[in-house]
Amino acid sequence: MAGRGSRLRPHTLTTPKPLVPIAGKPIVQWLIEMLSQGLDKPFEEIAFVIGDFGEEVKEQLKEVARSVGSKPHIFYQEEPLGPAHAIHCARPVITGPSMVALADTLFITDFSFDQESEGVIWTQNVKNPENFGVVKTNSEGVITEFVEKSPKFVSDQAIVGIYYFRDGDNFRKKLDYLLENEIREKGEYQITTVLELLKNDGLKFKTASIDEWLDCGNKEAIIHTNERILDTQIGENIIEQEVVLKNSTVIEPCFIGRGAVIKNSVVGPFVSVGAHSRIVKSVVEKSVIQDESKVKFVNLKNSMIGNQAEYIEKARKISLGDYSRLS
Repeated sequence: MAGRGSRLRPHTLTTPKPLVPIAGKPIVQWLIEMLSQGLDKPFEEIAFVIGDFGEEVKEQLKEVARSVGSKPHIFYQEEPLGPAHAIHCARPVITGPSMVALADTLFITDFSFDQESEGVIWTQNVKNPENFGVVKTNSEGVITEFVEKSPKFVSDQAIVGIYYFRDGDNFRKKLDYLLENEIREKGEYQITTVLELLKNDGLKFKTASIDEWLDCGNKEAIIHTNERILDTQIGENIIEQEVVLKNSTVIEPCFIGRGAVIKNSVVGPFVSVGAHSRIVKSVVEKSVIQDESKVKFVNLKNSMIGNQAEYIEKARKISLGDYSRLS
């Protein structure tokens, strides 16, 4: 999660994309909890590979790991040299059964899998495979080839960015080999190259399918992902403690954070409101409002408001005649 999150600016100027909240939790926490469900137990250790995000972000990430019963580790990728290089930054903890996840997407699926498998790669069929790393499989469902963003059609089974390795030590050694020999593709160290090396050594990778793949790359994608998570993971209003609701209606499903104040407003459906934010005399639908923000006299839809922001329209007095329209 060391990227800059450029497509989601200005929301990632002060908050790394994986810590942007959706339905009351950071994206990366949702991802960890989803993967944990497939294991039926917490991860023993979680390593976050980050850029220069500052001490506050480090502490937030450590708290995310602790909240799910895991020991946290922080590693840094100082140069953007590709996903395999980012994973290699966490090499001290890549040992034993290991999972790797790229932290900018969420999923709706059952992550249960056979942990005795040598390796599992999660995939989904896509309409534009040239934009993804893809796999080819044989009749037994074993992966026969990994290809990184080929302009020619190879397969429509796109790799979604979730990987399981029963032997993490062997995976780490292949990462070492890649960097020591400077094996790059399109100028970067690619995960698919490491997977191909492991396959050529006889490791059998199987695929597991994703039901729904939710992008978190830009504002529109965040709004859609917030809607799907609220609808499927929560499915009802979640109103935390110390919330003030006065002359207001909250339409399911929504998340309302601790200490939020909603007065003379209609909120929902598919709205997430952060802690201690205020909504006054407004209508808000399909939107994300982060912590300690204020909206007043507004009609919001498909919108995203950051932390400690204010959006206040002036109340207007109008005289609108017959057959007139004001928009």
